This record gives sequence, structure tokens and C-alpha cells, in this order.
Amino acid sequence: MNKKLSVQQAFDLAKERYAAVGVDVEQALKHIQQLSISLHCWQTDDVVGFESAGNQGGSGIQATGNYPGRARNIGEVQADIEEVLTHIGGTHRFNLHAIYGDFGGKVVDRNQILPEHFTGWMEWAKEHNLKIDFNSSSFGHAKSGNLTLANPDKDIRDFWIEHTKRSRAISEAIGKFQEDPCIMNLWIHDGAKDLTVNRYKYRQILEQSLDEIFATPYKNMKDCIESKLFGIALESYTVGSHDFYMGYGVKNQKIITLDTGHFHLTESVADKISSLLLFTPEIMLHVSRPVRWDSDHVVTLNEEIIELAREIVRADALNKVHVGLDFFDASINRIGAYVIGVRATQKAFLQAFLEPLETLRAYEANEQHFERLALLEEAKSLPWNAVWDYFCLKNDVEIGEDFIPAIQQYEKNITSKR
Repeated sequence: MNKKLSVQQAFDLAKERYAAVGVDVEQALKHIQQLSISLHCWQTDDVVGFESAGNQGGSGIQATGNYPGRARNIGEVQADIEEVLTHIGGTHRFNLHAIYGDFGGKVVDRNQILPEHFTGWMEWAKEHNLKIDFNSSSFGHAKSGNLTLANPDKDIRDFWIEHTKRSRAISEAIGKFQEDPCIMNLWIHDGAKDLTVNRYKYRQILEQSLDEIFATPYKNMKDCIESKLFGIALESYTVGSHDFYMGYGVKNQKIITLDTGHFHLTESVADKISSLLLFTPEIMLHVSRPVRWDSDHVVTLNEEIIELAREIVRADALNKVHVGLDFFDASINRIGAYVIGVRATQKAFLQAFLEPLETLRAYEANEQHFERLALLEEAKSLPWNAVWDYFCLKNDVEIGEDFIPAIQQYEKNITSKR
């Protein structure tokens, strides 16, 4: 049977089945089409960036693996992302770190970066119907050490304050150019390997640094602050803990970034959504898969990400929660990693959009707990995959596993020759 015809027939049957439990499939398709996922640039090149100052190799971030084909310049990053876009439906965003500027081979230290170093990225993104998000980069630099914005050394601290201020100014320029707010994420690795007696002091310094950084208001960018549980070689103490940033974010009405790998493996990130939304304006998600804590594995369709998507939809928070990916697996085909991660995230949200939520809410309101649990269980086996295949068909991207040979061909023709 013709594949397109079989997909259409399966979709028609699925639509009837969902209608029987009160779900509007067309509305769910509209939602998934509008869901913008921010694709992270660092999966293409293992978080190396394009500085010429020779700063890489410092503390903060580590990608593992040496699979051939890493992007070596901006053109190769862009080519890889363009390839990824041919395998995913919807309209998306692109998440850029400060170390990925177009510095023209010149030494431009991080306290000297300007919007002009990212003009090419803005123009490229516009050409490909992408919106750009941004990140300051405090890791992998000669002045990173164990402490950056929380450093008692004023010279080092001021260096990173200036870098972050400039990152905000660049984000403002990007947001103005694309006529859509650029979301700028602030994450630092600051901490200590062993026992720490000045916890309060470092957090007090970090608070003062943040106050100085955020002193200038902008209209075309949004500030996010991201916590971490611990860092490699900084296992005993993290200055920017979840409690610290949650308190700072609530007090100063900043967006909290929840990275799914930055919490204990038994902790529910989904459960944090409803609490934070009561007290902070918005939430930024960095979605990864923590096999052993923050191992940043490629996102797959597991129960944790499905529950995260459900909680966002159940809270009617689609306009308050931004979704981005954050993994860097250098052990497998990098383009394949992107496509798996994006499609898995979309599948999770599609299942959330297809949940018979109104009926479930009615059961709960009426204290019909048996009925609620029964429908939750039955909903797991509703034919969401037929709706997914139809979404792919309508977006003219591969159905099922058909993207595998296409990515293999890109590797054969492009990445294997790098």
C-alpha cells in the first residue's frame, strides 16, 4: 500500500478514536506545529566555539566522545543545522553561545564581544525562518577557574560581569533584529571541589554581581538564570544552586531555567512547573537525558519527558514555558543526535496535547478517582503515533525511521570528509 495513503487512513481512524474521548486532534496538530524548540548550537562541535584567544580547555563543561565529523567553523555549524531542519516539522529557534561569534580570526576576549560579531548569525537565522536565543559563556577560559561571577577577586569578577553585560546587549540587538525577544540564559559553573566554609560569602558576591548585570533594562530580550546540582571537579558546593536562583528569580522576577539534568535523578522536574509559575513570570527548559546525573545524553521519548510535557499542557502554560534542548553527545552522529532529540521532544508534547484533559479534569473535580486513573491508563495506548506520522507527512519530513538513510548519506557526503 502507498505509504502516504496508509498514513492518511491510520490518521482518520485515530481521529475518530480520539473524538470518542473528547479530544480534538486538529487542535493538537495546531499546537505541535506552533511549538518552537530551541536547537542548541553546541551539539554540532562539542562545545568548542570559534574563539582565537586559545581559551578552551578550562573548567566548566566537558563533551565526551570523538565521533568523526565535528563542525570546525561557522559555515559547517550552519550546514549541519540546515540538514537537521530538513528532518523535523514545525518552526523552531536556534540557541547560540557567546563563544560562537564570528570573530574573523582575531583575538576578541569575552569582555570585548559586540553585536557585530553575531550579525552573520542573525542574517542566517532570518533566511532560515529561525529565531535566535543566546547564552553567556563563563567556562573554558583562562579566567574561569572555580569562581567567575562569585569570585572575591574583583578583577576576575569584573571581567565576567562585563562579559555578561555584553551578552545581554547582544541579546537585545538580536531580539530587535528578529522582532521577537531573544532569551538569554545565564549559567555559571562556580563552586568548590571540597568542603566550603564561606558558602554565604560567595552567594552574596554572586547576588551583587547579578544585580550589577541586570541593572540595565532591555525591551527585546529576556533574562534566564540557570542552576546546577554540582560540576565535575566542583562536587561539594555550587554557588548558583536551585534554591539560590529560585529565590533570586522570585525576588527579581527573572525567568528560571530548569535543566532536566541538573537535579537528583529521582527528583521530578515536572512537579516544579506549577510551583514556579505561581511566582516567576516564565520558565525556560533545557531538556536533556541524565543517565547518571548531568550526563547530557540525547533526549529520547521516556516517561520523564512525557510527564514534563503533560504538566506544561495541564497547567495551560504553553505561553509561559520556553523549550530548548541541551545535550552534547560526541560519541554518535551529531546530526542524528539532533533529529532524535527534537523528534522525541515533539512526540512527548504531542501526547500531552492529545490527552483527554477535560474529561480527566471533570473526573478529578468530582472525586471520581477510579475513573481518572482508568482513563489515564487507557490514554497511554491511544493511537498517538498515527497522529505523529500524519504530522510528519504534512510537514514533508520522513515518517518513522526513514530519516536514518538520509542522515547516513549526509555523513557519507559531508561530515565524513571533515
